[in-house]
Amino acid sequence: MDLNYPQVGFHFLVAFELFPQFPNDLRFQEVSGLNVTMESEPLKEGGENRFVHQLPVRTSYSELVLKRGKFMGSGILFWCKNAIENFEFKPTNILISLLNDDHLPLYNWYVINAIPKRLEISGFNAERSEVVIETLALNYQYFKYYDPASAALDLAGSLAGSIGGSISI
Repeated sequence: MDLNYPQVGFHFLVAFELFPQFPNDLRFQEVSGLNVTMESEPLKEGGENRFVHQLPVRTSYSELVLKRGKFMGSGILFWCKNAIENFEFKPTNILISLLNDDHLPLYNWYVINAIPKRLEISGFNAERSEVVIETLALNYQYFKYYDPASAALDLAGSLAGSIGGSISI
């Protein structure tokens, strides 16, 4: 694996913290919506007409969208169905990992307290031989991003904080 090139996005894993789960519950063909936006509030300064200060207020996260072929038997589908049909929401965490050639995680996104928002089944067409696609849209509170470099920096910062020092890079 050459780290001088951007990583490809076709080898990934999606793992829900749900039981029961089946082997097909880890298989998705597309993941999107790992977006975070910093909302800001304008503040006009008296006597300053060239610009308006933008003060950070909060972060907002877009919906997470997962797509896969329709499988028989799915713990994830049971979880969604229970939320949508019975209005019994059980937030769960999700780990999304971008994998390398050896199937080891390069980058990880840990999605916190996800709940189903929308379940969509693709249309059926007798003139085409296409796989039925299941699209699952989820709302969540936030995600944490981990990669080997940021994990090392977090650890170094924690160690420095525990001994009362600081680390500069």
